[in-house]
Amino acid sequence: QLQASGGGLVQTGDSLRLSCAASGRTFTGYAVGWFRQSPGKEREFVAVTHRSGGSPKYADFVNDRFTFSRNTAKGTAYLQMNGLKPEDTAVYYCAASRRVILSSLSDPTMYDYWGQGTLVTVSS
Repeated sequence: QLQASGGGLVQTGDSLRLSCAASGRTFTGYAVGWFRQSPGKEREFVAVTHRSGGSPKYADFVNDRFTFSRNTAKGTAYLQMNGLKPEDTAVYYCAASRRVILSSLSDPTMYDYWGQGTLVTVSS
């Protein structure tokens, strides 16, 4: 029900914009999050916006390099990633959650719906 896209192969320092689209529905009533997973590692929180809106919450490693935006009515979300590093290489997933406690939304088990992921590869 969620479709992530926009990944690709880039060089260190480049930018990518990931997109997430909810098929046939809006994001009304849902927090929307981005996660990533590298081979052999657990799924890692990247960013989230609460269902009520407000400023996104980012993982510490983002360090002002990424910007998360969403259009609730259209059911779309975007992750603008600048200053990419090789350690950002991963499959990136978008997800939606009906949970309301923002602090819990860095936990991937709190999400109800997941996209299929889009691969981001950053070469050095």
